Amino acid sequence: MRGCSPTVFARFPAGAGHNRVVNETRRDRDDEGRARNARPRDGLGRPLPYGAPGVERQPEGVVRTPPETLTEAQRLLDAGMPFHAHEVFEDAWKSGPEDERELWRGLAQLAVGLTHSARGNTAGGARLLRRGAGALAPFAGSGPYGIEVAALSDWARELAVRVESGPTVDAAAEAPRLRG
Repeated sequence: MRGCSPTVFARFPAGAGHNRVVNETRRDRDDEGRARNARPRDGLGRPLPYGAPGVERQPEGVVRTPPETLTEAQRLLDAGMPFHAHEVFEDAWKSGPEDERELWRGLAQLAVGLTHSARGNTAGGARLLRRGAGALAPFAGSGPYGIEVAALSDWARELAVRVESGPTVDAAAEAPRLRG
């Protein structure tokens, strides 16, 4: 991973409402030139200052079997790292068969909804929890790979109500069970 270029500031000339300074920080890039944030992250995926100790990040683009995906995501959820579980589900969503993409997207939304709820973003957390529960609805009867779809949907809707009216939640304490 290449480092980040220094910050460049540009001042627009006065007039026409452009008397402001713009931060033109260049983005971190990987070896292929794609934008990648190299800053360390905390357990909830929040960026930390460069050089600060962070948690190990999930590698991107890993192709896992559905049982491997569920096992790794459950491990991360149980550890209070729902942002990282979301990354695992996102890999399955992007690499899985077309007829399962909505399942993995819904699970990713549940994980990121828990992430936002634990960060204190109650409105965003509740919205994503409900959206994820809705995305899982078509799979409620089949419960592919042993996923407890109905229980997960109930958990998400109940948590959405609680986060809208209560304090920030503890991600590890609120981690759902993905399979029975």
